[in-house]
Amino acid sequence: MTPLQRVAFIGNHLPRRCGIATFTHDLHRAVSLYRLDLETGVVVMTDAGRIYDYPVAVQFQINDEVIGEYIQAADFLNDARFDVVCLQHEYGIFGGEAGRNIVELLSRLEMPVVTTLHTILAKPTSVQHEVMSQIIDASSKLIVMAEKGRELLRSVHSVPARKIEIIPHGIPDFPFLEPHHAKAKLGLAGKTILTFGLLSPSKGIETVIDAMPTIIKSCPSALYVVLGATHPNLLRNEGETYRDRLMARVRELGVEEHVTFCNQFVDQATLLDYISMCDVYVTPYLNEFQMTSGTLAYSFGLGKTVVSTPYWHAKELLADGRGILVPFSDSAAIGREISGLLTNNVRSLAMRKRAYASSRSMTWAQVAKRYVAVFADAHERALHEAVLPLSSVDVPTKVAVVPEVKIDHFLSLCDNTGILQHAVYSVADRSHGYCVDDNARALLLSCALAYSGDAQLLSEINTARFAAFVQHAWNPASRRFRNFMSYDRRWLEEAGSEDSHGRTLWALAECARADSDPSRRVWAAALFKTALPAVEEFSSPRAWAFSLLGLNAYCALAAGDLFANGMRKLLADRLMALFVANQHDDWLWFENVLAYDNARLPHALIQTGLATNTAPYVATGLRSLGWLMSFQTASSGSFRPVGSKSFGKIRQKPDAFDQQPVEAAATIAACLAAERVNGDEEWSQAAMRAFAWFLGENDLHMALIDPSTGSCSDGLHPDRSNENKGAESVLSYLLALVEIRQFVATSSVVRTKPASKLSSNGNGAGLPRLPPGSIFVPIQIPEPAEPLPASGPGQGRRQALQTGD
Repeated sequence: MTPLQRVAFIGNHLPRRCGIATFTHDLHRAVSLYRLDLETGVVVMTDAGRIYDYPVAVQFQINDEVIGEYIQAADFLNDARFDVVCLQHEYGIFGGEAGRNIVELLSRLEMPVVTTLHTILAKPTSVQHEVMSQIIDASSKLIVMAEKGRELLRSVHSVPARKIEIIPHGIPDFPFLEPHHAKAKLGLAGKTILTFGLLSPSKGIETVIDAMPTIIKSCPSALYVVLGATHPNLLRNEGETYRDRLMARVRELGVEEHVTFCNQFVDQATLLDYISMCDVYVTPYLNEFQMTSGTLAYSFGLGKTVVSTPYWHAKELLADGRGILVPFSDSAAIGREISGLLTNNVRSLAMRKRAYASSRSMTWAQVAKRYVAVFADAHERALHEAVLPLSSVDVPTKVAVVPEVKIDHFLSLCDNTGILQHAVYSVADRSHGYCVDDNARALLLSCALAYSGDAQLLSEINTARFAAFVQHAWNPASRRFRNFMSYDRRWLEEAGSEDSHGRTLWALAECARADSDPSRRVWAAALFKTALPAVEEFSSPRAWAFSLLGLNAYCALAAGDLFANGMRKLLADRLMALFVANQHDDWLWFENVLAYDNARLPHALIQTGLATNTAPYVATGLRSLGWLMSFQTASSGSFRPVGSKSFGKIRQKPDAFDQQPVEAAATIAACLAAERVNGDEEWSQAAMRAFAWFLGENDLHMALIDPSTGSCSDGLHPDRSNENKGAESVLSYLLALVEIRQFVATSSVVRTKPASKLSSNGNGAGLPRLPPGSIFVPIQIPEPAEPLPASGPGQGRRQALQTGD
């Protein structure tokens, strides 16, 4: 196949003054030097009303607000036959709401796109989430510069691990020098502290200024140098107001002789002189939401002692004694730590050497080598797929149909109180009333739709009713949620089951994280916190698992909640202890029986292990899920959930019937969680086979769902499906459907095709008529002689986790 020959970069570029411009310039230069035979070019974003004298490497300019120029740029890149396009993405440099204009360009490109994400938001708005999802979909590979970036891509955008590469921010390959050489060159003396970069209030420079009186007491010669021009956007909107405010604070503290401002945007040679001359480099950013910092990377790479607030990039780069972290906005701590470094040369030198030694893999030459490898892989894969027909997947395969999300039947079960539990055929059965279990599931569905960008399918009124039902279910006297309510709105108990309490906590936590209403998010978090303590006394493993799933969502929002974090560890450790107590050579499970919602137990451990970086939790979750899947795979290779007739049978192979939708939904979620551990395709295929169970890939070859209404039968009997279509079943199906669609939308494991684009004689032949929004996914069906092994997919990764590698 044709080797990689031409690469284009899209981003800002010098002489425009911003971090992305510097990065694009440096990356393009490094790649060009690494592969002298590689043809390269740059497409630049130019902010409205500005004119820059770009170098010859810039081959096309886009006015960020002119949508037609994005389209012209796509035509230019296609006509020039670039093999790969490397996009530098940062919020604010592309036009349109949340930078959506760039999607117009990406959607027209005929070559693979490798996107470097400089910022990933932990809590994007719905529009930001939608635009980022489109960029992710258009990209063959995503490059982030820190582990936190990978974590957010997986948790916020459900990106498979194999699509993400971590390549650090590049640094100049500069020798390890003592500061006095550069000080003499710049006409400086004494002990120097440096902050550099474009000036803006988020940099927290006032925190260091406030620390200077303390620093001067221990080191009278200390000088704080603030190097950098004011950020162009700030300068345009407010002038030098921020710099003036800082200078006024300097005068107020009487430290004019110890603080100097260099209001200039310097070239790299001058910048390296300034970094080289400093004794301490300080980055006092005011919040943690900084995915990457070029200023930090450069200073670290020159072997400087660094004092920093614990923003995301700094926490990773400065770990293990490579620098010092201080709390945000804490002048006293900054003063104390800088003073200590300026007066302890032995400690400072040791830290400098650790930083310099560990930064050698970050030089631009090393970074360029890794980028080119990613480019070449994306190019090769694109060429391979161009000659590989859709039908040439490994045999044996079948095609799963992933329908559109339809909620007509779901809504038919809802009234002014909430969702009714049961149905007679497809008609709501009022005689059995309501339960908090199903209303919690309904609230989970509302959050899942909001998270996937489909919030408009469910009205605000419905979501508010489910939330109100959960609120009314809370019994402050018993500190528990009630479960069952009659149709005339009478509670039938003072406290529901432990499992219903745990599931309600899970729904509240997801509501706190993903609900479209900010006020309801606050309500959900408060009620979650109020209802959480009861779980400590619970004995049900499923209640622990549901609560853990909720705690993972809640702790992502309230990382500092010590009680919640302690409860998460307590419940996960309980599940671990239960597994150890009950496992045997041929029984790798948490109990001596299989019951309902089985896969939620490994699901909770895997999610918790990923969230807390606890390898044993992940390993046990994968091991138990693999064992469960060995029972849930029929000889035909299709999915066969543990039948309800098995419940209570001690250490026996499960019966095949009756099969329940709740088991399929739990298995799908667990397998997709397992896939996120290391991108093992076997887990995603297992999830797709479990979803195909709803569609007729089951023991009776009988579909349980009606894609036109979104209804789902209550189960599969030995000879027929259950014709009743109650709340638990339809919610299990819809939750599974939303999760599968989200996975397919972000996954490169399976090739998908919209139903409206399939020919009548294509892979979709013989499948039921579906709406145009449905998609078809090829899935692997194991040979009958080779069911999933008891150890399950991903065995090698589990061994690595168990040994801590």
